[in-house]
Amino acid sequence: MSKVNRKRALGIVGSARRGGNTETLVDEVLRGAQEAGASAEKVILSDLTIAPCQGCDACLDTGECVHEDDFVELLEKMRQSDVWVLGTPVYWWGPSAQFKTFVDRWYQVAPQDQKEATFKGRRIIAVIPLGDTDAATARHVVGMLTDALEYLETGLFATVVATGVNDRGQVREHADVLAEARRAGQEAVGG
Repeated sequence: MSKVNRKRALGIVGSARRGGNTETLVDEVLRGAQEAGASAEKVILSDLTIAPCQGCDACLDTGECVHEDDFVELLEKMRQSDVWVLGTPVYWWGPSAQFKTFVDRWYQVAPQDQKEATFKGRRIIAVIPLGDTDAATARHVVGMLTDALEYLETGLFATVVATGVNDRGQVREHADVLAEARRAGQEAVGG
């Protein structure tokens, strides 16, 4: 009997508000990925201990960060996953503190060999809810992710921006955005 190589989707929630708009959108993308045949897992950054990058450059010499924290396990989950769903709300025109700390720790995978093992070939979906009704308010978050991922020689597969959703779970009132998120998950796995 042959073993089926099932794709894996990993959702990373950068909002501390459980059951909020970010988590709801990540869940919807993961649901779409599962419908397309992938297994799915979700992590909540605020439940993890991830220290901020110190800019010490030790990782450039050793390939490992001086911090011994939950990022090590999360990085391994990222390496084992084909699809990443990166979710953060917009806080003051940028990502949440938890999400920015997570992205800053990508620095340790900037050397070519680690970059290839971690980022290349991944399909990455960004979900970005915000209270403002103008999608342009998310431009710095989208730009940060776009530039960081291009530097790491990959890119965004899809971006789902949900405007006007400030209250917890308010995105559930926007069937069009939920459908877009679900479809992104399906397409990332099936395409």
